Amino acid sequence: MFEAHFQTFEDPDAGTLMPARLAAFREELIRRKLTGFLVPRADSQQNEYVPPSEERLAWLTGFTGSAGLALPQLVSATMFVDGRYTLQAAQQVDGSAWKVESLTDPPPETWLATNLKAGDRIGYDPWLHTTAAIERLEAACKKAGAELVPVESNPVDAVWLERPAPPLGQVSVHDQKLSGEGETAKLQKIRTELGKLNAEALVVSDPHAVAWTFNIRGADVAHTPLPLAYALVPKEGRPTVFIDSRKLSNSARDHLERSATVVQPERLTDDIAAIAASGASIALDAATAADALTRLITSAGGKPLRGADPLALLKAVKNPVEISGTRTAHARDAVALAKFLCWVDREAPSGNITEIDAVEALETFRRETGALKDVSFPTISGSGPNGAIVHYRVTRKTNRRVNPGELLLIDSGAQYQDGTTDVTRTIAVGTPTAEMRDRFTRVLRGHIAIARAVFPDGTTGAQIDSFARQFLWQAGLDFEHGTGHGVGSYLSVHEGPARISKLGTTPLKRGMILSNEPGYYKTGAYGIRIENLELVVPADIAGAEKPTNKFETLTFAPIDRRLIETSLMAPDEVKWLNEYHAKVRELVSGALDEPTRAWLEAVTEKL
Repeated sequence: MFEAHFQTFEDPDAGTLMPARLAAFREELIRRKLTGFLVPRADSQQNEYVPPSEERLAWLTGFTGSAGLALPQLVSATMFVDGRYTLQAAQQVDGSAWKVESLTDPPPETWLATNLKAGDRIGYDPWLHTTAAIERLEAACKKAGAELVPVESNPVDAVWLERPAPPLGQVSVHDQKLSGEGETAKLQKIRTELGKLNAEALVVSDPHAVAWTFNIRGADVAHTPLPLAYALVPKEGRPTVFIDSRKLSNSARDHLERSATVVQPERLTDDIAAIAASGASIALDAATAADALTRLITSAGGKPLRGADPLALLKAVKNPVEISGTRTAHARDAVALAKFLCWVDREAPSGNITEIDAVEALETFRRETGALKDVSFPTISGSGPNGAIVHYRVTRKTNRRVNPGELLLIDSGAQYQDGTTDVTRTIAVGTPTAEMRDRFTRVLRGHIAIARAVFPDGTTGAQIDSFARQFLWQAGLDFEHGTGHGVGSYLSVHEGPARISKLGTTPLKRGMILSNEPGYYKTGAYGIRIENLELVVPADIAGAEKPTNKFETLTFAPIDRRLIETSLMAPDEVKWLNEYHAKVRELVSGALDEPTRAWLEAVTEKL
């Protein structure tokens, strides 16, 4: 009945292949007179999702998470992952060959400073690291008496004989009816920012920013409609877009050429060097520009200006057309979610559905809207102990039945042309334990605290992150991920620069969309997460002495009342939930058949 078109469940290459790959790589290190090499989970533009041709870390180690760094050396091998991926790395990486260390606390440079030996030569590909990262790693190597060595070609590529070809996804035009703003107006804003930076040109290294600026979308990576491309925007004159011409139809090329010169990607380094040769200051996005670009500008006689990408903030603040589109997208998504949650409640208690069944069912309900372009990330469908793996991705090997007495955590999203969605629900299958109800209620209270937050203009995500954790903290509990991330408009489901986390230093501005997703994870037992998307909007407060903001909830799907311990809830929290569920009914009921409508009425009854 159900099937997935945008997701696969195959296990990554592992097992017998991995020792041979590591051995071949070590032979290549010896040939290059290196004692080790840094292999990040990255492409040349620091994308979250990378094409198969850039999955060097997964090819060498078996680890498929979205963040990680490997350091294979001649006699040892170390893998660095953050707290989201500790359990996943333990399952995917050969523990007899690799030792797993922290990617964040402490960071890899701490490990390098204390574990490298004097005389070690550690190589790196300058196209796969930012300059800031290299400066930290270089200092750590120097402290140990080791040397960090840039290489002209990546040694992984030398031994990866079956490496896929780079992608050639077709570019599409993102109509102004969806984008809300034309390229000319966007370029004018960018040039205004260039003036503030006192820069002669800006290298647009983030492909999301290229897509946003020129109102195009692409198909080069999974789940995000990205065209892998660069752009160069001068303070005066015509910008240049660097993109493989094979990705462009006549209409897409015509669209781009109205506002930019279009050339092949190979021209990028020559064009940058030509501007740098005059001693010009050239702005680079510190988060996505490769160290190779900094080195290029410097060697050509220019001045690299590394800092925050001015386009990131422009893109994050959605205009009225984008806001209207995302509301429409979420209303459409809400219908699919209601049908799915009803199906789970009907089928799961029998013990006959699996995690993969749930993924396929949800994607099918979304496809039935007729508007689904892709899922916005691989659906996380974790039952029982798998729910405790924060970024779990079910494969045929890990797939398990959803059993009565367990929790099923479903984190999913959709890419529609008018908006990107991301939602998590935790579902009780059968009767939950008292502990499950306690933990779920603490997470829910934190979720409501964010949703109801009122805050002065200029407040950062770090300042409100603890709102989501306070009730877990009271019980000596916490979760090891941020509370929320930015979300794009038919772009990345994880968009900067704003986020709700301990590290979220960007002020939250009206028009930004952020997730609200506190959680709790008990290793080996279950996971809990509740996620809605929120829009920053004005808060009308009588007598307010400065502009004040609040959140408008965009996501509408029932929150499992069976998991709520009402005695732990404050009256105003119960009121919020009842009003939220009333909005779910109002928005969704008319699009459902009678059995599903009756189910929705029952699960959204007042507490």
